[in-house]
Amino acid sequence: MLEIYLCRHGQSVANAEGILAGHTDSPLNDIGKGQAQELGQLAKNAGLRFDHIYCSPLSRAKDTAKIIAEITSSRRPEIMDDLIERDFGFLTGKPYSEIAKSGSKLWQTDDIVYFLDGEGVETFPDCLKRAKRVLDTVHKNHADGKVLLVAHGDLGMMLFAAFHSTPWDEALRHFHFGNSELLLLHEDSKHKPHVFEIDQRGLVEKA
Repeated sequence: MLEIYLCRHGQSVANAEGILAGHTDSPLNDIGKGQAQELGQLAKNAGLRFDHIYCSPLSRAKDTAKIIAEITSSRRPEIMDDLIERDFGFLTGKPYSEIAKSGSKLWQTDDIVYFLDGEGVETFPDCLKRAKRVLDTVHKNHADGKVLLVAHGDLGMMLFAAFHSTPWDEALRHFHFGNSELLLLHEDSKHKPHVFEIDQRGLVEKA
């Protein structure tokens, strides 16, 4: 049986500074490295060893994947270009506060304000198509085993939506995907996707 796990990278410099990184290569900060180490240890303690790990080409995801792979004695991560974060277009490199002033159509949840359009912005429907390609590739290449995808916030939500055939806007309302959180993409996980969830005090196992 194939088990697909999904992890968001640890906290990056841009995350900590409130900057929209998108396709820019903002590295993990010390907190992010610690989050990746804690998640790796929790996975190891739970008996998780990944047969294959795929990661975004951006260093914050690559380094998170490497840390998890080393701690869990899993296979060396492979880069999958389609796991890169959503392209934020004209808002790339701008502070979060600029979203409300951007003139873009906005979509608000309890936790986050998302921008939907604008020059160079990858729309959520297009991001969802990319997420479907990722899952098609994984299913084509792997009939069984444990596969870990290390990606980003917006793309991670679209991977969840693609797996469960959920509309993109419904997925965004469903839950928040925090740094170094681990999800299991499984038919029974739609209403309880987290394996490990993070709060401001650090990583905690979801009961």
